[in-house]
Amino acid sequence: MIEINPIPQHIIKNCVKNAIAEDLGQAGDLTSNYLIDKNQENEWIITSNQNGVVSGIRCAEYAFNFIDKNVCFKSFVMDGEKVTKDTKIALISGRSLPILTAERTALNFIGHLSGIATETNKFVELTKHTKVKIVSTRKTTPGIRALEKYAIRCGGGFNHRLGLDYAILIKDNHIEAVGGVKEALKLAKQKASHLMSIEIEVDTIEQLEEALKYEAKIILLDNMTIDNLKAAVKIANGGAILEASGNINENNVLQVAETGIDIISIGRLTHSSPSLDISLHCNKK
Repeated sequence: MIEINPIPQHIIKNCVKNAIAEDLGQAGDLTSNYLIDKNQENEWIITSNQNGVVSGIRCAEYAFNFIDKNVCFKSFVMDGEKVTKDTKIALISGRSLPILTAERTALNFIGHLSGIATETNKFVELTKHTKVKIVSTRKTTPGIRALEKYAIRCGGGFNHRLGLDYAILIKDNHIEAVGGVKEALKLAKQKASHLMSIEIEVDTIEQLEEALKYEAKIILLDNMTIDNLKAAVKIANGGAILEASGNINENNVLQVAETGIDIISIGRLTHSSPSLDISLHCNKK
């Protein structure tokens, strides 16, 4: 398994705190507070109900410890690790009241992020014999982008821009607003730092040729057919990094990868991946 750079702890804390605050509302966990004795202790097991790739373990751990710092969280798997149905993911022990209060938040993070990692890994496996990189986009859930981008890496994928301040990506609306590919590239190169990456989106072979003429080094080929992607690779001839995007799914991703392009970006990995089905159960002795 490739080593995955961890999420900075301050990002985990902020995301989890916001999620718990949303869940607790004004009055807190009425059900657990009314039903569970504050001194009752139990062990609880998080298990996977289906095959997948795990992500979000540290988020879940912090959710339990935020409610009660004395809750003990022991994980049996690492982020990025593949699991099968009935795999034990973690053991949680301590007072049951705070554990049940944090349960949904913790499971939401693991389920959602593991779902993204699992879906990403599906595309990575389908294209692993090619040179292509599977990449996420900025089509993320507001407030937890860093976590979703991390989940992409857990699944073996790569990240596109983390935000608008990460690199320059000239989209079709930018091109239309300034009057064309040439003018857009000219303005970007005039104002960008020598360390700043510049990518431009094109919709046609004609725009591609114009972008190459004005020395674009990274070009996004938007919603192009397989034949046009093949033509683009031939025309660029290694002179630019080529990225394919738009309506790419598990049924056509291999065809796209085999055209010879370098990057495939897929928005649905973050905005539409189904959650991994996981559960928390009392570990009765």
